[in-house]
Amino acid sequence: MAGFRIGRGRANRPPQQQQPQQAPPPYQGGGHAAPPHGQQPPQWPQTAGGRQQYQQHPQGPYGEPEYFGDPYQQPAGHDPYAANNPGHTQAFSVHDDPYGAGSTYQAGGPPAAPAGPRLHWKQLLSGIVLRPGATFWQMRDYPVWGPALIVTFLYGLLALFGLDEAREETINATLSTAIPSVLTTAVAFVIGALILGAVTHTLARQLGGDGAWQPTVGLSMLIMSITDAPRLLFAMFLGGENSLVQVIGWATWLAAGALFTSMVSKSHDLPWPKALGASAIQLIALLSLIKLGTI
Repeated sequence: MAGFRIGRGRANRPPQQQQPQQAPPPYQGGGHAAPPHGQQPPQWPQTAGGRQQYQQHPQGPYGEPEYFGDPYQQPAGHDPYAANNPGHTQAFSVHDDPYGAGSTYQAGGPPAAPAGPRLHWKQLLSGIVLRPGATFWQMRDYPVWGPALIVTFLYGLLALFGLDEAREETINATLSTAIPSVLTTAVAFVIGALILGAVTHTLARQLGGDGAWQPTVGLSMLIMSITDAPRLLFAMFLGGENSLVQVIGWATWLAAGALFTSMVSKSHDLPWPKALGASAIQLIALLSLIKLGTI
């Protein structure tokens, strides 16, 4: 059978197509044979150790290289870089984050935990006057409905006596008429303070704030009542037309603007220009309804 294959492969060709096979000259560089004339030299792929690995393609029946190789040839050793060659695929794996799946800090985001424990109502009221920045920051996540409603209601009971005409009418009226008027005024002040605080909170959220509405509304009610208390105290005895009461009224109104700005800035993580803009409607309402109503 071997003789039959050899005879069929060589004798069946015409004589002029048979070319004598010459031994190629020795190739410099490791004892390998030089490539035939007109052919590119074999490629020298790099291995993991930095050494070159040469793979000689077998010759075909007409002196041409067999690009598909010998089907009976044993496979070569595993190349760690074979996955990067054309025709191969490489599986990629997603490694876990070595730093864990913790959340990153975002500018303007709320803190992970409250800045401190809830303040007692005495500490809260005194902190708004003595240390407003630290108090607003510590209470930014706690609702203050109890102190806010009580203080605003008490302020509303006395607010009627800060108006000259209303004070005279209340004093000259009978007890059955004066009590409903005072209570109605107190309830009206509480409702008005709630609405104005909600407006301030809404504007703060529209400007990019991220604070909760309950602390914002409650603290705004306390600021409105506490800052106007000195003016109201002098107006009850001196009247709203007194020059001293007017000066105190304007000074306390400016103080209210500063406290509103600080509170909104701490509660909503806003710069002071935006915090002041969010408090603008409430400040204008306080000026027109309370301050200008007595001076």
